[in-house]
Amino acid sequence: MDFLKPRYIPMNRRRRIYEGKAKVLYEGPEPGTLIQHFKDDATAFNAKKHEVIDGKGVLNNRISEHIFSNLNDIGVPTHFIRRLNMREQLIREVEIIPLEVVVRNIAAGSLATRLGLEEGTQLPRSIIEFYYKNDALSDPMVSEEHITAFGWATPQEIDDIMALAIRVNDFLSGLFLGAGIRLVDFKMETGRLWEGEMMRIVVADEISPDSCRLWDIKSKDKMDKDRFRRDMGGLIEAYSEVARRLGILGENENPGPTGPRLVQ
Repeated sequence: MDFLKPRYIPMNRRRRIYEGKAKVLYEGPEPGTLIQHFKDDATAFNAKKHEVIDGKGVLNNRISEHIFSNLNDIGVPTHFIRRLNMREQLIREVEIIPLEVVVRNIAAGSLATRLGLEEGTQLPRSIIEFYYKNDALSDPMVSEEHITAFGWATPQEIDDIMALAIRVNDFLSGLFLGAGIRLVDFKMETGRLWEGEMMRIVVADEISPDSCRLWDIKSKDKMDKDRFRRDMGGLIEAYSEVARRLGILGENENPGPTGPRLVQ
């Protein structure tokens, strides 16, 4: 199957599969594929806070494309095939595992609050946490015992997920360090990719400043969605700076609200 030159389907003729807070999934041009559309919606606290910020979807699409392409290149399996345009990616259809996997390198956010740690404290080692994906329950933190007891994943799948999380953390830490950015923590999702009778766990969803905590190494300025959560402003400027440091945007390039708009 030629994934490199998929036939383009106009948005008003696509079948919408799923719409989340920041993305929409459409039926793809070939069996086993989906089109992932990045919206400009910014949400926090399980969508209790919401705003539309022009250009955010474009930046997240391009940054996530850059990261997933590099993960594919180093042998970390993902659902990503290719970017279609400024707002959309062609991805493989996977069975999403209902867990958010959070990898923490530095104390921040809920970890600092729960354990009474000063924000910015270097952790003794990277910590992996699991959260059950359920907005109505505010994505509660769960243990491996919960995961296996309720059948969300098997013990072998948990091992595979943790191995992926460690590899992704190692890669991202180095990638951002080279750009003068500290990876404080990040969230990733995984899914089951079926290829005939064979199944493997792959990285899914997105990895972008929406799902990472990123601090400038020198100034410690926040370059992630905390700027929205904490009403700091400057979200597009921060995301654009991340993209520039990664070589995705040129010095004078403006992401702009380009690409196809969502059909209501």
